[in-house]
Amino acid sequence: MATPLFAPFLILLLFSPASAHAQQIGTLTPELHPRFPTQQCTSSGICTTKQTSLVTDALSRHFHSISDPSVSCASADFLSNPSLCDPDDPASCAANCALEGIEYGGIGVSAVGSAVTLRQYLFDGAEYRAVSPRVYLLAEDGENYEPLTLLGQELAVDVDVSGLPCGMNSAVYLSEMDLSGSRSESNPAGAGYGTGYCDAQCFRTAPWINGLVSLRACGFVIKKPNLNSSGACCNEMDIWEANSRANSFTPHTCSSPGSFLCSSEAECGKGAPGVCDKDGCGLNTFNLGSPSFYGLGLDIDSSKPFTIVTQFLTNDAGELSEIKRLYIQNGQVTPNTAETTDSRFDGISYEGSITEDFCAAKNSSDYLRLGGMKGMGEALARGMVLVFSLWNSEGDFMSWLDGLPSNGPCNATEGDPALIRAQVPDVSVTFSNVRWGEIGSTFSMSGGVKEEGVVTGPDIVTDVAVSVENRGTRVNVVTGPVLGLAVIFGFMASA
Repeated sequence: MATPLFAPFLILLLFSPASAHAQQIGTLTPELHPRFPTQQCTSSGICTTKQTSLVTDALSRHFHSISDPSVSCASADFLSNPSLCDPDDPASCAANCALEGIEYGGIGVSAVGSAVTLRQYLFDGAEYRAVSPRVYLLAEDGENYEPLTLLGQELAVDVDVSGLPCGMNSAVYLSEMDLSGSRSESNPAGAGYGTGYCDAQCFRTAPWINGLVSLRACGFVIKKPNLNSSGACCNEMDIWEANSRANSFTPHTCSSPGSFLCSSEAECGKGAPGVCDKDGCGLNTFNLGSPSFYGLGLDIDSSKPFTIVTQFLTNDAGELSEIKRLYIQNGQVTPNTAETTDSRFDGISYEGSITEDFCAAKNSSDYLRLGGMKGMGEALARGMVLVFSLWNSEGDFMSWLDGLPSNGPCNATEGDPALIRAQVPDVSVTFSNVRWGEIGSTFSMSGGVKEEGVVTGPDIVTDVAVSVENRGTRVNVVTGPVLGLAVIFGFMASA
């Protein structure tokens, strides 16, 4: 499930038509993207550093009236003033608005070296306020998103979730956003200002879509029925949704490639004829009957940093057949546990990964209806955008992720954002050392193999100085060369 940013600010998405009425790039606050180098690896043992950076979503920015910067272009003062925003001509509204740069420390984002720390709350001198940061990976040009084409490849990320209690969700996911951020004449800002967001939830709460105003989201009457019911949709792969108590990974498919609009309650909703799979085909080891695998002091000890490796394996036809999860901690590679007490999987070969049979056994009907593994693989092959976020939920306390009795060890109230803010407001997550490439290219088992039948790759060669850990392994792991933990997780304390 992607991060829902419900704040009434800008979202510029998808197929913005060419228009003389363009929203402006503001001049009040410069946009300085935090540097966040990543690495692309090959099976020959070479990892090349890419000078990538991060950009926050347009929803987090000041989007204001050009004539009066104190007036938000998502406010009633702007949207109900026909001299500024004519509901019969939504394109004219954009011409009176400007989108500003942002100071990243003010939204809880701190990048140092190849690590980024996200904070949920910041103290403003009187109280802790929620910021719920969400950032996207920008290409080296700083103007477009970095395309990750991961079919038949793997993605590795080092994570530290030790500071995340029940109710928090640190997310790493892929979205099939337009790589330019849907840049156009009516949306000149583009990816460099975090525009173009979409996901499989098709959220319909933002007042601006396609560089045009959608007054439905603000409670106003609008004479444009298409805008009145539109949402921004695309394929989504949730690599990691987790706190220190539970985690899951989940693919979500949609009916069309790339980013597109849904145009009615039925299309934007769950079930047929909905155009995207909102529930997904998720894998949560606690939910499947293995409560001792992941958590504080458990097999995968979330009180300490570790690496997650997600492999997108293909069949002989080149189609996605399996989404496999590996963990690397304390020098050992551990596949996701295949332990389950769920009788739905008695008739299939379940090995702790997501397959078409796994999704059918779970009755993930929308996922299968909208393309299943083949459809998800096609999106991965086209290229998707990497997203990092941190959030919590006042509506359900994140019980779908970590709540008793089915999804995690957290009770009914532990995830209440009011309790988190009052008791542990300095919650944060650190993501670092992002690398992707051919299967087996982002990690190594040069520290020794604990069981037979696993082929290891050569030592890695990298064009930047990194510390490389020796790693052991368990059986049934597809491996190759390695990048070890390149970052000491001291950034969270110093950020």
